[in-house]
Amino acid sequence: MKAEPIRRRKLAHEVLDRMLERMREGEFPVGSTLPSERELMEFFSVGRPAVREALQAMERMGFIAIVHGEGAKVLPVTASTIISQISESAMHLLNSDEDLLEHLKNARAFFEVNMVRTVIETVDEEGLKRLKAALEENRADMDDQQRFHEADMEFHRTIAKLSGNPIFFAVSQAMLEWLRTFHSDLVWNPGQEDMIIAEHEEIYNLIAARDADGAARAMANHLARANQRYQIASTD
Repeated sequence: MKAEPIRRRKLAHEVLDRMLERMREGEFPVGSTLPSERELMEFFSVGRPAVREALQAMERMGFIAIVHGEGAKVLPVTASTIISQISESAMHLLNSDEDLLEHLKNARAFFEVNMVRTVIETVDEEGLKRLKAALEENRADMDDQQRFHEADMEFHRTIAKLSGNPIFFAVSQAMLEWLRTFHSDLVWNPGQEDMIIAEHEEIYNLIAARDADGAARAMANHLARANQRYQIASTD
C-alpha cells in the first residue's frame, strides 16, 4: 500500500472545525455569544489571525453574526442559509459553462414537476388561497415588466412553500435566482403575458382539483415553453 501524504492544515481551519463541533454539541446555542477572541486564542493556543479567520469563515457560512463591540452572535441555521452559501460558487460555475445553464433549466423542470405532485398530497384550503392570491397578483401586474416577473417567480415560490419542505423551498428559490441572474435580459417577453397567466391558471386549477398527473403535465409543458422562449430570445 502506498501511504497518502499527511497534509498540513492551516491553524484557522483547525479552529473552525473545532468551533463547529462545539456548536453541533450544543455548547453555543442560537442567540448566545461566542467567547471573545482573546479567550479563543487562549483556549486553542493559537494567535489572533487564526481565530479571526475562523470566525470570518463562520460568518460567511451564516452560523454567526459579528457585531463590533458585541462579539459574535450565534444565528439560527435554516435550509435557505445552507443553500445560499453555495450560490456564489454555483453562479461562478454556471458562468463558466453554457452547457451547465441548460442542465440547470432541466434540473429545475424535473424538480418542479415532481414537487407539484408533493404539493397536491399536502395542500389545504388555506394553501390554495395563497396560491390563488399569487396567481391574481401575477395577473394584476401584466402591464409592469418588473412586477410581472417578480409575481411570476412568486407563483412558483408559493408552490415550493406549499410543499411544506424547507429544503424544497430553499433549492427552488436558489434555482430561480440563478436562472434570473443569467437570463435577466430574456425573462421578459412582451406579448407572452397572457400565455404565462393561462399556464399558471391551468396549474392552479389542476392543483385545486387534486389532479396530480394533470398538474405535473401542465407544469412540464409550462417550463418547456419557458425554456424554448429563452432559446428563441437568446438567438434573436
